[in-house]
Formats: sequence, structure tokens, C-alpha cells
Amino acid sequence: MRMEYPWLLLLFIPYAAVLFFGWTRRTPSIRIPGLEPFRQAAGGPGRVNMRKLLPFVLYALGGAAVILAMTRPREGIEETFRREIDPASSEGIDIMIALDISPSMEAYDSSEAVTRGQMNALIREGKVENRFDTAKEEIRRFIEARPDDRIGLVVFSRLPFVVSPPTIDHKFLLANLERFSIQDWYSLGDEDYRFRGGTGIAMPIASSVERLKKSIGKSRVIVLFTDGSNNVDAQISPRDAGKLAQKFGIRIYTVGIGSHSAWMFDILGFLERYADEFDEPLLKDLAEITGGRYYRAADAKGMEQAMDEINKLEKTEVEQPLEYSVIVGWHEFYPYLCWFGLGAILLAFCLGRTFCLRLP
Repeated sequence: MRMEYPWLLLLFIPYAAVLFFGWTRRTPSIRIPGLEPFRQAAGGPGRVNMRKLLPFVLYALGGAAVILAMTRPREGIEETFRREIDPASSEGIDIMIALDISPSMEAYDSSEAVTRGQMNALIREGKVENRFDTAKEEIRRFIEARPDDRIGLVVFSRLPFVVSPPTIDHKFLLANLERFSIQDWYSLGDEDYRFRGGTGIAMPIASSVERLKKSIGKSRVIVLFTDGSNNVDAQISPRDAGKLAQKFGIRIYTVGIGSHSAWMFDILGFLERYADEFDEPLLKDLAEITGGRYYRAADAKGMEQAMDEINKLEKTEVEQPLEYSVIVGWHEFYPYLCWFGLGAILLAFCLGRTFCLRLP
């Protein structure tokens, strides 16, 4: 709150003198000596005269309110604005997630050895998910935990398919992640059905490098999920793809999915044991070449721990949005003070001429 004309408060000095004079000034009257005994009987000379005091107080308050109104007190109406940081120009981390969608990702893993009947029971009760669904859930959680980073997604079996380049639009990214199912590996093959379901690790890395090499992020990362070994001939080997990532300063985190107690439904719908196939030395080399890390995810818990560690290693320092307040208007108090002052003066005048009238 502020006063537009605070110097007008000096008017209280002469106003105080006026009030003092008005209180001490004797009201004109006719003195009748014969009434003095009655005054003393009514309370003596020290008794406060309420008929005089009440109008005086109202006049005093009314005048003070008018003087305050003249100073024009008012309060600023503030509005807070928030300047958002443009995600496209912030120093976040650019991440490409490469997700294996080959048929082997339909396998179910357990950290402990279980029988066919036990695994069937776990699947029916919803206590175990296949590798693909588990990976999708952890990727979704990872994306939601990093709202300030540009994240992209490439899925692959024999060939890669870029679902999304690095983007800050995580709603779009999560919608496309949810859209993909394990059956989409059919569209990533070719007419030679002998190669359907193959796993090509080099090409998704090279495709991710292509999306990251010109990014403006302060850090660039590839997170590769796979449960298979490289069995596709390509123009570039997986280790050469790793060296390409190293050339552009891109780190690769590899997550090998699989356990020694894996089960998978066959073509007739029977649950059968599935051999662990991923190439652990290759995944370790890819991580070591680029300065990343390798993680083994034997089950859903292992995959969760791997993603949590990657999330901690790749921290983002983002400038906080700037908030500032601006006065967009004023709330004036002088109308209320004027009405109060005039009302008090009018009431004092009416009381002085009626109930508080003092006869000579």
C-alpha cells in the first residue's frame, strides 16, 4: 500500500489544534447560580459530558478520514508472470532409446528356477510380464522422470524403424511407444522370410547416431535394449557402429535382457523353455568403447534397477523458469474514506441538533 500525496498528512497538525480548540471552547450558555447544587448532585464537575463527547468524536473521525482520503492511499494489484525456458534451447540431454522387438522379446523371465506349472500360474495371475512389456514399462517410467530432455525412440528386429527423433513432446513419444506391439517385427523384415525375427544391432545404433550427431544437447546418449545376439549382416558391424558413436561423443548404455530360467509359448500355445541368447561380450564392448555402461536385466527387477542407475548417471541441470510480478492496476481507498468521513460528520451534525442538543 502507498499514498500518492503523503505530504498532506501534515494537515493533521492544524487539524489537531482545531480539535483541541473545539473541545476546550465553552458552549455559550446562561449561568443560573440556583442550578449548581443540581449539577453537583448529578456527579460533580469531573463527570464526562457524553452529549458533547459523542458528536466531537464523530467530527474528529470524519475529519481525519477526509484528510487521509486527500492523501489518496491505494494498493497495487500485482500479477505474477512466468517466463518459461524454451526446451529447444535449454541444455538438456538428448537420448535415443533403441528397443528390440524381435519375437524372442515375448519370452518370460524369472530370477529363480521355476517349473512350467509355476510359470503358467505366474503368467495367469499377472505377476510376470514378457520382456517386451517389461521394457516398455521401464522406458515409459524413464521418459516420465526426465521431462526436460529430448528423447527419441527407434525399434528394431532385423531392420531399424525410427518411431520418433529426439523430442520434448513426451506425450507424442509415449503414445507411439504404447502403439507398438511385439507383432510389429513383421513389418521390419523383407520378403526373405528366412530372416524374419533376426536381430540387427549395428543399424539401430547407426540410425540413433544419425539423429544425435547434430543435436545441441550438452550430452548425447543411446540406451539399447536387446535380448538377442547380432545375426544380421549389415554394411557396418556393431563395434564399428560403437566407434561411430564414440566419434561424435555419444555414450551407449546397453541392457542385456534374459535369464537362465526363461520360458516362451510355442506356435501351438504350449509354454516351453527358451535359451538365453544375447551376446554379453558385444554389449559390454559397445558400452566400454563409448564410455557408457552395460547392465544385465535378468527379470523385471533387474531392468528397473538398470534404468534407475542410468537415470542417476545422466543428470540434467535445467535453468529454472523465471517468475516476476508486475503491478497491472491499483485499488483506490479514498472513496471509502470519503464516504466514511462525510457520513461521520453528517451523523455528528444530526446528533448535535437532536439527541445531544444542549440547552442553555
